Amino acid sequence: MTMFSGVAYAMGSKGLGGGGGLEVLALPLLFFGIFYLLVFRPQQKQAKKLREFMQNLKVGDRVVTTGGLHGEITGLTDTTVTLEIADRVRVKVTRTAVTGKSQDAAAPEAKTPKG
Repeated sequence: MTMFSGVAYAMGSKGLGGGGGLEVLALPLLFFGIFYLLVFRPQQKQAKKLREFMQNLKVGDRVVTTGGLHGEITGLTDTTVTLEIADRVRVKVTRTAVTGKSQDAAAPEAKTPKG
């Protein structure tokens, strides 16, 4: 009988493999939390900022498109933007193709000769 009591005692103890539910879930939850803070949250903030920018477009804004066209907005609809990219040269692009304000908006003032 003493021979089997040691085996029964070993099987009954929790030992190394007897972790509960919280210990098992702690590491995956930690990884998900870090992933959320490093990837999802900044992406959501950037998407919200772009949505607000799209809603606040107005005629006269200088913008750049995903294709690299820089121009001034001359017309707006719900889905399209008309850009003047040169004198009397206008193109229509989808509203989602506009990615941001044009950096050359201040260029005419900066390129004036000094003195």
